[in-house]
Order: sequence, then C-alpha cells, then structure tokens
Amino acid sequence: MDTKRAMEILESKDRIGVAVRGVPVWIDAVDQKTNTARVHVEENPEQYKTVAVNELIEEGVH
Repeated sequence: MDTKRAMEILESKDRIGVAVRGVPVWIDAVDQKTNTARVHVEENPEQYKTVAVNELIEEGVH
C-alpha cells in the first residue's frame, strides 16, 4: 500500500479491511514524512505498533 491510500482509509467513514502479515489491524495514524503508520490489532486497541506503510495490505484487493 502507498501512503496516499493509507490516508484515504484512515479518513474514510467506511470500514475498509487492512492487514499486516495476515493480521487484521486498524490504522490510527499515518506519517507521510516517514511512510509509516501506527496500527492496532482489531481485538486489542492497546496493542499498537508502527509499521512501514508498504507492509499494509488492503483486504479483498489483489
């Protein structure tokens, strides 16, 4: 995924599935300067981490 698409998903009112290494996550923030995103695991909002935007995979899109 690229930073522009990550920002679109973050700002969307729709639920758009995103995963990191097969694990569903929510995008909390995107840093366009470093091309990273802060994400959390869907089941555990306190379990967050920063990942490279290119690690994000939009579910259902190939």
